[in-house]
Amino acid sequence: MWHVNDKQTLNLKDVRRRFDSAAASFDSADFVHSVTRDGLFARLEPLVFDADSVLDLGSATGSAEQQLRKRFGRAHIVSLDVSHEMLCQGIRNRPWLSRALYSRSSPVQADAASLPFIDQSIDFVFSNLLLPCVDRPDVVFAEVARVLRKDGVFAFATLGPDSLLEIRRAWNSVDEHAHVNHFLDMHDIGDSLVRSGLRDPILDVDRLSVNYTSSGKLFADLTNVGARNALRRRNRSLVGKRRFKKMVDALAGERGHGEISLELELVYGHCWGGGASDTTSYRIDASRIPMRRG
Repeated sequence: MWHVNDKQTLNLKDVRRRFDSAAASFDSADFVHSVTRDGLFARLEPLVFDADSVLDLGSATGSAEQQLRKRFGRAHIVSLDVSHEMLCQGIRNRPWLSRALYSRSSPVQADAASLPFIDQSIDFVFSNLLLPCVDRPDVVFAEVARVLRKDGVFAFATLGPDSLLEIRRAWNSVDEHAHVNHFLDMHDIGDSLVRSGLRDPILDVDRLSVNYTSSGKLFADLTNVGARNALRRRNRSLVGKRRFKKMVDALAGERGHGEISLELELVYGHCWGGGASDTTSYRIDASRIPMRRG
């Protein structure tokens, strides 16, 4: 059974509004998305499969489409995002000389928890850092399992629970309000994938260190990618300069000189479509899910 901590649930309207506001600046600050996007494609290289229909789930400004097109040739690619402005920015980003290629592309605004596609209609689902932005990954996995054809592939990257601990601890030194999203453990993700009807998940973890010379640059980047606090139970009152400075001092305290170092736990995974679902329930030992090494 999936348990949702009410303090950690996201307000979908706020998530959409933040991404709409960040659409124009997203590409200038999406270096983490670039790292995980390249990591996903590197992990796909050993897999031999073809796809006529591809879903870029949580596509943002469509930065993965060129690589998806290179991998899958003449496939029809659907770019799906909850943010209308992100999809519009993706269209603006397309090179004029390649418009013929994009005739086989479709932007779709929709919620990942309610996909507007028929059952078993997609050959490959690609999802780069969507999961940190949804409340119920299990619902998203169930939708992916529904639309993914039997033996189709679902590949994703997300953040693990060790991500942004520095910011979480700094805020905890100031108040008791929730300021940072909750990120799922790799084994919980694997367990949920299998429960949803997807097969043979393979997951691995990588680490990324990000250094900032100032808190201003850090929070500018978070704003520019739409990653500011969208928790439903967040504190709605103004933080205040004094409290914010106390948090920033705590964040930079270990390094001094105003420098900030953050660690991100990057979780990569892929699995296969199981075909039409039935009413059978499955339980697995998450510790037995294989992990990719190296």
